[in-house]
Amino acid sequence: MKVKSKNFNIKQIADSGQCFRMKQIEENKFGLVAYGRYLELIQVDDETVELSCDEVEFQQIWENYFDLTYYYGAIVADLVTGEDSFLKEAAEYGKGIRILRQEPFEMLISFIISQNKNIPSIKQCITRICETYGETKHYGEGSQIEYHTFPTPEKLAAAEKEELRALKLGYRDEYIIRASQAVQSGSINLPELMLCSHEEAVSALKNIHGIGDKVANCISLYGLHHIEAFPIDVWIKKVLSEIYQNSFSVDRYQGYAGIVQQYMFYYKRYLDGAR
Repeated sequence: MKVKSKNFNIKQIADSGQCFRMKQIEENKFGLVAYGRYLELIQVDDETVELSCDEVEFQQIWENYFDLTYYYGAIVADLVTGEDSFLKEAAEYGKGIRILRQEPFEMLISFIISQNKNIPSIKQCITRICETYGETKHYGEGSQIEYHTFPTPEKLAAAEKEELRALKLGYRDEYIIRASQAVQSGSINLPELMLCSHEEAVSALKNIHGIGDKVANCISLYGLHHIEAFPIDVWIKKVLSEIYQNSFSVDRYQGYAGIVQQYMFYYKRYLDGAR
C-alpha cells in the first residue's frame, strides 16, 4: 500500500541515528525488522512511500510505528519561518524525519550498546545479537528472505557474559544482562515509563547499572516516545558549541524538542560529511 506525506522520507529516517534495523536494499528501497515483522519500503517520490503490507497490518503496526498520525508539518513550518537560521536550514533539509514508535526493550538494549560506538558498529552488534538470541523467521513467497527478531528480555537475561563478549559488545555485556534482568523481574516496567513524564522515565532508567544521562534520554525519546526529550550526544554537543556557543534554549521548543534534536543531528552530520 502507499502512504502520502510531505514529512515521510525513509532514507532520512534510516540515517537519523534513532533506528538500527533499517537497511538499504537498493536505491530508494529499504528493509526493516520491527515488532517481529519484516517490511520493505520504497520511496516512490518526495511525498509517497510504498509499504509491502496490506491495510490491516498497516493499521495494526506501521501507522503507529512511523507516527503517521502526528502532524510534523506544523513543526517544520514553525522552524523554517522562525528567526533561527540554523534550524531553518536543518528543518528544511531533514523534514522527512519522524520519531519512530519503536519497541521499548529493543531501544533500551540498543542504546546501551551505542555507548562509545559509531552507527555502523552499533548496527553490526545488534545484528549479531539478533542472529544469536532472536527468533529466525522468513518473509515472502517461497520464504526467500530470512530475518531475525530482537531477543526477548528472558533470552538476554539468561545470556552469559562470555557469549555476549564474543559478539564484540565489550564491557556492555554486563549492562545488557542486568538491564534485561531488570525488565524480566519487573523492577523496570517499560510500559509504565511510556505513560509517566519524561523526567520520571529518565530518573527510573538511570537506576539501571550502566545507564547514564545521555543513554537514558535516548531511550526516553526513541523507545518511550517522550518527544520532549533532548539527548545530547557528540553531534549535538558540536551543534550547541559551534553554532550556538552553548547558549541554545531548549525551552523554546517545549513538547517537541526531540524532533528539533533530530533535525540538528541529521543536518550537522551532513554539513560535516559524516556517513
